[in-house]
Amino acid sequence: MLQIFSSDAVISIPTLANNEFTLPRTLSRLIDLAYNVWWSWSNDGRALWATIDPVAWDQYHNPIELLSSIERGQWYQIEQLEAFHERYQRAINSFDEYMTDSNTWYHRAPNQLGAPVAYLCTEFGVHESLPFYSGGLGILAGDHLKAASDLGVPLVGVGLLYRRGYFRQEMDSDGGQQHFYPTLDLRRLPVLPVEDPAGGQLKIPIEFPGREVWAGVWKLNVGRVALLLLDTDVPENDPSDRPITHQLYIAGREMRFCQELVLGVGAVRALEALGIRPGVWHVNEGHAAMSVLERAAIRIKTGESLDSATKALRAETLFTLHTPVPAGNEVFATDIAAKYLSPWAERIGQPLPELLELAVAREGAEDRFDLGALAIRFSSIVNGVSKRHGAVVTEDWRHLIGGEGTSVTNGVHTPTWVGREGGAMLRNAFGPNWPTKVLDDPALLDQIDLIPDETVWNSHLARKELFTRFARGRLRRQYARLGASPDELSAFDSVLPTDRLTLGFARRFATYKRATLMFADRGRLRAILTNPERPIQIVFAGKAHPADRHGQGYLQEISELSHSDDFRGHVFVLEDYDARMARFMVQGVDVWVNTPRPPMEASGTSGMKAAINGGLNLSVLDGWWIEGFNGKNGWAFGSPDGNGDWAAEDHEDSNRLYELLEHEVAPLYYRRAENDLPLEWIGWMREAIKSSLVAFSTHRMVADYYRHGYLPLATDQPE
Repeated sequence: MLQIFSSDAVISIPTLANNEFTLPRTLSRLIDLAYNVWWSWSNDGRALWATIDPVAWDQYHNPIELLSSIERGQWYQIEQLEAFHERYQRAINSFDEYMTDSNTWYHRAPNQLGAPVAYLCTEFGVHESLPFYSGGLGILAGDHLKAASDLGVPLVGVGLLYRRGYFRQEMDSDGGQQHFYPTLDLRRLPVLPVEDPAGGQLKIPIEFPGREVWAGVWKLNVGRVALLLLDTDVPENDPSDRPITHQLYIAGREMRFCQELVLGVGAVRALEALGIRPGVWHVNEGHAAMSVLERAAIRIKTGESLDSATKALRAETLFTLHTPVPAGNEVFATDIAAKYLSPWAERIGQPLPELLELAVAREGAEDRFDLGALAIRFSSIVNGVSKRHGAVVTEDWRHLIGGEGTSVTNGVHTPTWVGREGGAMLRNAFGPNWPTKVLDDPALLDQIDLIPDETVWNSHLARKELFTRFARGRLRRQYARLGASPDELSAFDSVLPTDRLTLGFARRFATYKRATLMFADRGRLRAILTNPERPIQIVFAGKAHPADRHGQGYLQEISELSHSDDFRGHVFVLEDYDARMARFMVQGVDVWVNTPRPPMEASGTSGMKAAINGGLNLSVLDGWWIEGFNGKNGWAFGSPDGNGDWAAEDHEDSNRLYELLEHEVAPLYYRRAENDLPLEWIGWMREAIKSSLVAFSTHRMVADYYRHGYLPLATDQPE
């Protein structure tokens, strides 16, 4: 099946039905909206679903689940609601205008691509109802697709469909993390089987030792962008092969290698089967690196040499690294790689040992198969995800890059992460297309200074109150499960008062993020938090990988402290952190805290999400904050380079954190004018929004990738 691509066309990928609904004919377009997550960042789209059934929507937050739960008789009643029909028509009109817009940022650009970009990643966090992500990498990838859609950049994503997703988290009575993997019902998700021209669902074969493993192809619509998801749980596979794609970041190293073989090879073959010929390949982190082996084998089959194929692949490949932490790089024992890669050695025409050498990172590491090294050897652009990280990439990989690496600083998809009131404030200031309008003309951001103080503050308070209600409900359910009494549960009605300075700390509980840093001197911290004139409360959330015992230990320590007499009522831990909880937190807290050990934070994006909502960052100078901090939008502490002595570094950083909280952060928040407005704080909130809304948006990020990566690669092909 050959796809006909033009620079102003949405890539069309036929799909099969995966569900049946009892919708009235007059409301049939609800299915179009439900099967495209565009609604999740559209004001009109989000407003529609709660109108159908507010109780069911609050339970599911998933249009497919919602539509499946409505009985035929209910639809008759819904059809009679004038307010619903108004919202329905408004959402349909907005969706159609969005999907057919021929005046996007990309269309207005002086040059267009001749073929789409293929964006390969092991996780995509487009919405919490699709748990195909664990943290920052997946959320970043989902935001990348959304921004590419908004800008009109022709792009197709490829990842894996995890039928058991990433783990759900529960905290036991002593603060220990329990993790479980519920099985997803694909009929209740907005994914559709991709149609094979020969009939049925498209399935891709991948060579495994002594057999073929098949990967079914599913499609998720992300606005104008198609995300293809590969799934080995299909009848054609042996029962031992069907679970390959079940769990994200599975602990078993050989099973993880199998996943990444399916991702890399399957991505290339799925696009080939659909007739999609990318002009640029964006390998987002090393998990998808084995795509280069399949692409090289295809070229060599046509008569090219390995040197020629390598040159051609480098000319169309961009590789993004997301971590300077060694544990974050995908490295396998060579014997695992040797077990699976013989077919590619044969197809490339190289002895297996020489193929394995393509993934050797450096001298002395010949027994390790490093997917980052493999990707770098086949890429002409290698970038980090902040300016600081670009320097780290150069330091670590110069010997393979052949020079300096570059950087494209990460961003966040602002329509997804800004609160409803903040979004209304921005629409009033800049118009309905504010994300791309301010991208085209960042000078417009000065108009934020014209927004009245009361509007800025009341917008924040509305989100803070919503977050408080959400957190109280989560805490009540959390402790009810642990056997708390009715009186103990009712006490949660008064926790987290909204007039108290509220700090948020939420992220993966990896050890380098130093979640327990602020507890280094518990007596001093207690005095700061319980100051009767300037009280402070801190909300923690996050998951530690099931194999990360140290990270789980940090989480347990903070949970235990939250129950202690010293910190009860001032420190809280919310379980089962996901994208929905993240939105409540980044929109509702006053200050976002970040304490990584430099230079281990490649970028970080949670602080960006807080900033676009007017939250102030209190962060170590690492990752994005080195670029984002300007002295008027938050606070910075710690040396960007560290001092080499971790114990001394922790001592210095915790002391400086206490000084800032006690002498700068709390006094600024509680300093009020006659009208009880914290005018200086509001000024800093404005600065946080102005300094982040464009500079740290994925609209800016994708535009940078387009200008400095996609377009040069697409137009500078080897002869």
